Amino acid sequence: MKTKAVRLYGKNDLRLEEFELPPIRENEILAKVISDSLCMSSYKAAIQGSEHKRVPKDIDKNPVIVGHEFCGQIIEVGKKWQDKFKPGDKFTVQPALNLKDNPYAAPGYSFKYIGGDATYIIIPNEVMEQNCLLKYEGDAFFYGSLAEPMSCIIGAFHANYHTQPGKYIHKMGTLENGFMAILAGAGPMGLGAIDYAVHGPKPPKVLVVTDINQERLDRAASIYTQEDAKKHGVDLYYVNTANIDNVENYLLSFTNGRGFDDVFVFAPVRELVELADKILARDGCLNFFAGPSDPNFSALLNFYNVHYNSTHVVGTSGGNTDDMIEALDLMAKGIVNPAAMITHIGGLNCVAQTTLNLPKIPGGKKLIYTNIELDLVAIEDFKEKGKEDPLFTELAKIVEKNNGLWCKEAEDFLLENAKKI
Repeated sequence: MKTKAVRLYGKNDLRLEEFELPPIRENEILAKVISDSLCMSSYKAAIQGSEHKRVPKDIDKNPVIVGHEFCGQIIEVGKKWQDKFKPGDKFTVQPALNLKDNPYAAPGYSFKYIGGDATYIIIPNEVMEQNCLLKYEGDAFFYGSLAEPMSCIIGAFHANYHTQPGKYIHKMGTLENGFMAILAGAGPMGLGAIDYAVHGPKPPKVLVVTDINQERLDRAASIYTQEDAKKHGVDLYYVNTANIDNVENYLLSFTNGRGFDDVFVFAPVRELVELADKILARDGCLNFFAGPSDPNFSALLNFYNVHYNSTHVVGTSGGNTDDMIEALDLMAKGIVNPAAMITHIGGLNCVAQTTLNLPKIPGGKKLIYTNIELDLVAIEDFKEKGKEDPLFTELAKIVEKNNGLWCKEAEDFLLENAKKI
């Protein structure tokens, strides 16, 4: 079986290549990838090369396939796993394998034959052994690709904790009916966090979302409206902090000065971390969600409040399998809709360049359909592109009917009509 895949050979060295996959062993599975959502973590791996914790040292000789937010269909199942999986099953993968002998190993970073940016892959035994190959019952492949980033958000919400005076018990999770702030929260992952905060199992009483880009805030407010949030018992506010003189006092005013129980930081900016620390309530939890690329990134923390006000800090790097199962379940039931994360569509041919330039490309998630050839294009540009290409004329009509969001109808049309790679 031949495959086309984007492989990492070293720092800033991503190559789209065609090569032969070996026959699968009895404990492996052959699969076709349909969609992969590009992640900033892949950018970090690409620029760091073999210095990245998850990337092997010998990628110059044994390159790895990149991409870890993928969804597809099983083609062939080795004998060992035939009682659990069958050809035709849709699947997604939890990349955090947490192997005992190699805790950093993950699809999309560490393996020669499995990664999201490929047409066909071989799923190794370790993935099934760790229960990280998950059946996907949804009808659109792109939702399966968004299960991994949603699991990261869900994992972060589960990682927060609160305490009771006089007891040494950590009650895990965000505080239901409490005060929550999501700083730098109008980006793609922030949108997912808003969705989960409002529609998830433990909604806050007050949710304040900040950003310094009014266009992003307006888009967030048009998708996750104050009216809908109110129906779920949440007072939702969007705040542009760019021109506010005293941001700390302004944000605290939403809590009548008491502070926030849960504060999420969605950008690795020192001033933002320090702001989060300043607006915490007693027993407040600061969640540093954003992963910095600088290993020396640091910020000031008020240890007086750690001692006397029981404030605390947590951070997560990805979700676990339970988080991903929850994400898949919530999407299948229509409780959360992470389509808002997606702002660009492309084919396998644009992966290398897009991954290496992710921080410079505005918007949210870049969704790749790995079996087509398509230059990266923003959903908001479909109508303009339609003047030259009728494919985009129809796609523009479809997404316009869906509040400007990517959807199953658009996916089906694209897969049926786009140029195959």
